[in-house]
Amino acid sequence: MSFVLDASMTMACLFEDESPKATAEVLNQIVESGVTVPAIWRLEIANAFRTSVRRRRCTDDYVDESLDNLRELPIATDLETDSRAWEATLELSRIENLTPYDACYLELAIRLGATLASCDADLVAAARRRGVDVLTV
Repeated sequence: MSFVLDASMTMACLFEDESPKATAEVLNQIVESGVTVPAIWRLEIANAFRTSVRRRRCTDDYVDESLDNLRELPIATDLETDSRAWEATLELSRIENLTPYDACYLELAIRLGATLASCDADLVAAARRRGVDVLTV
């Protein structure tokens, strides 16, 4: 089974207080199956970590350690995210009332026929409406 991993699930796996169940189950499936992420994923993760440091939820050392751990996982970056932004992604954004950032995860899952791993309620609901399998906690 292939997965599209979004930033919300990634952060839930890295901050156990968000969802203790997410960490073991999702990370095990990622290691076994590998995942694909849209081109914006690394920027979203970087932004979430900067926000977490500013709010004193974690330290820069924790960020660096977490990023090192993420680098070790079989995560492939989709190279078509950008070229689909103004068409398929924007259309999904309009129809499903999602931000284009969230819609790019859904577009990728649909295109790849992959399961979407997300903790974002609106994105999960849109994926289910579209018949996309979802892994959520």
